[in-house]
Amino acid sequence: MKSENEMAGATALESGKGAKPGELPHEGGVPGVAAALELRNVTKLFGQFKAVDDVSFSLSPGSICGFLGPNGAGKTTTIRMVLEILKPNSGTITVLGRPSALEVRHRLGYLPEEKGLYKKMKTWAIIAYFATLKGMTRKAAKRRAFELLERYGLKEFAEKPTDALSKGMGQKVQILASIAHDPELVILDEPFSGLDPVNQQVMEDLIRDMARHKRTVLFSTHVMEQAERLCERILLIARGRLIFDGSMAEAKRTMPCRVRLETEDDIAPLRNLAEVSAVRAAPPANGQVDGREEGSVQWELELRQDSDPQIILQTCFGQRIRLKSFNQSEPTLHEVFMRLVGPEARKGAGNE
Repeated sequence: MKSENEMAGATALESGKGAKPGELPHEGGVPGVAAALELRNVTKLFGQFKAVDDVSFSLSPGSICGFLGPNGAGKTTTIRMVLEILKPNSGTITVLGRPSALEVRHRLGYLPEEKGLYKKMKTWAIIAYFATLKGMTRKAAKRRAFELLERYGLKEFAEKPTDALSKGMGQKVQILASIAHDPELVILDEPFSGLDPVNQQVMEDLIRDMARHKRTVLFSTHVMEQAERLCERILLIARGRLIFDGSMAEAKRTMPCRVRLETEDDIAPLRNLAEVSAVRAAPPANGQVDGREEGSVQWELELRQDSDPQIILQTCFGQRIRLKSFNQSEPTLHEVFMRLVGPEARKGAGNE
C-alpha cells in the first residue's frame, strides 16, 4: 500500500502510462518525440539492499530537470546506471535513442560527484584533454578550451596549473571539461558543490545556456534554491523509489495554500472557517519575534485544498478584523521536499 507521501506525487507519475517505447511518457513532453533519456522499471540491488526500486522517467530534449533526494536516496546509483558504470538488475535504459550510453558516449557530458583534476596540467590543457577523449581534434579542443575559459571568467588562469586554482575555480574547470565537446545530454552530479554565490550564478547561467541550445540537462543537488530557479521539472527520489515526477507548479500544489496576515484583533472568526485547516503564530517579516511590542501579531493560516484565499479577506472585512498586512504565499521547494520525502526517508540512509 502506498504511503501518504508517495500518493502526493502519484498524479504526475501516472501520466506515463500507455506511452510507446522511445516516446515521452511524461505529460509535459511532445507525443512522438524521442526522449533524450528514458528509464523504464529500473531496479538495482546491492546484495539484499534495493538501492533503486522500479524507477521510470523520461526527459524531453532541451529540458532542465532537477534530480532531488536525501543522502542515500539512490540518485548517484541511478546516474551511474544511466552512464553504464553500473548495470541494473532489471529494467531498461535508453540514452539518446540507444540502449547503451557507451554507444553515444561522445554525445554525453558527465560531471561526477567525486571531483578531481590532474594537478600539474595547465588549465586549458585539462579541458582540451577531456574534449579529445570525446572525439574532438587537438586543435579544435584547444580552441574550445580557451573560448570557454574566456567566456566564464578564467582566461587569466589558462596557462596556470590546476593546483594553483581555488576550490571554486577548480570546480568550474571540471564543469567546463565535461561540456567542452558540446554534448547533447549533460548529467551533473552536485554541480553547485564548492561554488561561492557568484560562481553558483555562473553555473546557473551555463545550465540555462545549454538548454537554450537544445541540450538536455539532468542535475542532482541538495541546494533547493538553485533547483527552484532552474528546473522546468523535478524528479524526487527517496529510499530508491521515485515519489514525485512533475513540474515545479505541480510540486507546489502538493502543499496547502498559505495566507499570512498581521492584526491586533482577535482572529477567532478565521479559525472557525471550514476552509482553514491550521492556524499558527508566525514571526513578522521585519525579523522581530512576534510583533507583540506594537500590539499586533502575525499569523499564518493553512488552507484546505482548492480553497480560495479571498475568503480570508472577505471574512476579515465582514468581521471587522483590521489588517496591517496580508500576503498569500506559495510553498518553497524546500518545504515541498520535506513534505514529500517524509520523516521515514529523512532518517534514511545508507550509501547511494
